[in-house]
Amino acid sequence: MLSDINSFSGTENYYKHWLGIQFTDGVKYVAEEASAYWLIDAIASYQSKLTHEEFQAWTLKVNNDQSWTLSATDGNENLLVKQEIEFSDFPLPKIDLFLSHKILMLTSEY
Repeated sequence: MLSDINSFSGTENYYKHWLGIQFTDGVKYVAEEASAYWLIDAIASYQSKLTHEEFQAWTLKVNNDQSWTLSATDGNENLLVKQEIEFSDFPLPKIDLFLSHKILMLTSEY
């Protein structure tokens, strides 16, 4: 799946999330292939607290104890959000996403 993710560059479609953000073809692919619409939901759920942040760099990564951490920075390593996740069956050890002007995208789509 990782090689497929890196092939996304730009997007042809924008998909609306019910919490007000949009997401790209690449994010939709990840959500479908990894059964990870929950990841979009999690990121979207923080947007009411991050309205002043036009750019956000999100990372989901597995920890040594097999728990996960979802975090966001402002792109300059200033931590905005950190959420511990006890369990996930997400197939990659790490994924980075950008949210810019309410559009969630893969880093290769930026």
